[in-house]
Amino acid sequence: QVQLQESGGGSVQAGESLTLSCVVSVYTYSRNWAWFRQTPGKEREGVAALEIVTRRTVYGDFVKGRFTISRDNTNLTLHLQMNSLKPEDTAMYYCAALGCYGLRPNYKFWGQGTQVTVSS
Repeated sequence: QVQLQESGGGSVQAGESLTLSCVVSVYTYSRNWAWFRQTPGKEREGVAALEIVTRRTVYGDFVKGRFTISRDNTNLTLHLQMNSLKPEDTAMYYCAALGCYGLRPNYKFWGQGTQVTVSS
């Protein structure tokens, strides 16, 4: 059973940075990886997606150059570097694998999430 485990969330002030990580428990070849976020009462929202073969990436419109998705092929860890955080970035962040490239939540495997809270 493939499991994804996120880490790196926390509480920060607006303007600060966080780096989220997602570790895969069992090697799974997935061409596409992604980060999503969700707040209570709202639909899950695509943050960033990465295709590992071409290394193409796509980001949600709200990112505006502040976040970077990357994958460390050595230890099979997915990262999301988040800079210039805003209070509206407050959400539970999830990593996902094995799906169609892009920001729609059609991925097969999901982590349990890591909470990011940004205060003004």
